[in-house]
Formats: sequence, C-alpha cells, structure tokens
Amino acid sequence: MGKGRMLTGAGVLALALVVGGAANAASLKLSSPDLKPGSTVKDEQVLNTFGCTGQNISPALSWSGAPSGTKSFALTVYDPDAPTGSGWWHWVVFNIPANATGLPKNAGDVKSNLAPAGSVQSRTDFGTPGWGGPCPPKGDKPHRYIFTIYALDVDHLDAGPDASAAFIGFNLHFHTLARARLVGDYGRK
Repeated sequence: MGKGRMLTGAGVLALALVVGGAANAASLKLSSPDLKPGSTVKDEQVLNTFGCTGQNISPALSWSGAPSGTKSFALTVYDPDAPTGSGWWHWVVFNIPANATGLPKNAGDVKSNLAPAGSVQSRTDFGTPGWGGPCPPKGDKPHRYIFTIYALDVDHLDAGPDASAAFIGFNLHFHTLARARLVGDYGRK
C-alpha cells in the first residue's frame, strides 16, 4: 500500500484470511522420534531393494496444533531430488481421522494394519501402496525426503489405494487448512 491509501472492506477481509491462514499453518507441527529436522534418515527407514540394504520401516510420526475445522489428515513423503524430472513419491496416506495425532513406526507396511482405522495408503512411485524408503542412486548428492502432514477440511478424499500421488496431491491442494513439514536427507557413496 502506498502512503495515504486505505484498505477497503474486501482488502481487510483478504488480509485477515492471509494472516489467519498463516497463524493456522504456523500452529500445526510434525515431529518424529526417528527423524530429527535436517538429520540423516536412519538405515531402519531405508529401502531394502535396488541395491539398498535398509529395513524399509516407516518412521513414527506425530503432529499437533491442527486448526479448528480439521476433519481429516493426509501425509505424503516426497523426494524432489530423484533423477526423474518429477521427483519421487515414497508414501501417500489419506483419510486419517481427525482425532489421530500420529502414525506409529511401521504403519507404512499395509499388512501390519498399524495405520488408523479408515485411513488409506495409496500407490507410490514404486507402483504399490505403503512406505517405500529412501534409496537414491550411488554417487548422487544426498536427497531430501519431505514428510508433509496436511490438515484437511473434508472427512475423506474419494480415492482408493490405486490412486496416484498426483491425484491425491491435486485433491489436497483444494482441501488443505494447514500443513507442516519435516525434512531429512539420505545419500549413498
């Protein structure tokens, strides 16, 4: 705004929505006892194929500070550094009930039934639902693994385990009240 200009009613409303949205986003927090912000992903979480020898166990995650109006959550894990031109989706979980405050260790194993009742794990770039741990090419700089929790304004997304990460991401775009991220890295020599 220039000197001497006043906000109109619509301008005040828009500013309030931006400030309110930023406050809501700032209150949502994502953490893990298995991954500290900016740290290296543990071998326990690393994939056990494609030349990697980890245990492929998804980390325990917890969140707090969801804004009012949250009706469900979704979680994604994305590697923007994968040499694909479009990154790599490692985990997609949605329809997590609004009363959930986390995912236990190994919830990404769909056979374990550790994810909250009603939640859906959909197809990753490995071609199957569930957790697929880090396994960047040897010699690449360490890749970033971005864990994102989304607080949503709907109680469920109309999709199943065959839904692509892009399809879920499209739906998250229109229903996110707030989100929080946790980033770790992993590389192989």
